[in-house]
Amino acid sequence: MNLALWISTGLLAAVFLFAGANKLLIPREKLAKAPGGGWAGDFGAGFIKALGAVEILGAIGLILPAVLDVAPVLVPLAATGLAMIMVGAAVVTFRRREPGHALLNLAYLALAVFVAWGRFGPGSFG
Repeated sequence: MNLALWISTGLLAAVFLFAGANKLLIPREKLAKAPGGGWAGDFGAGFIKALGAVEILGAIGLILPAVLDVAPVLVPLAATGLAMIMVGAAVVTFRRREPGHALLNLAYLALAVFVAWGRFGPGSFG
C-alpha cells in the first residue's frame, strides 16, 4: 500500500508541478490557444497565476513533509486541496463540453482522493 501511495503521490506532484509552472510562466493568451487551454480565456490572468502558484505549493506539500518527516499530516491535506482544485477543473471542462479533458481531470481527482484517503488512514505516516 505504501508503495502505491508513493507512486501516486509522485505522479500527482509531477503533474501539478508541471501544470502550475505552465500557468505561472506562460501568458494567459498563449495558454488559451494551446490544446485544451480554452478554459484560460474564461478567467483573468491573476486567477491563473494564483492557481499555478497553489498547484506548485500543493505539489511541494505532497512530497516534502513526508521526505523531511516534518508535519507529515500536510501530505493528505495537500492531496485534499488538489482534489478540490480538480473538482473545479472537472466542472469547468464539463461546462465547456470538453469530455476528454473532464475525464483526465476526474482521473487526477481519483488519484488525489486515493492519496488523501491512504495518508489519512491505512498508509498514514504516524
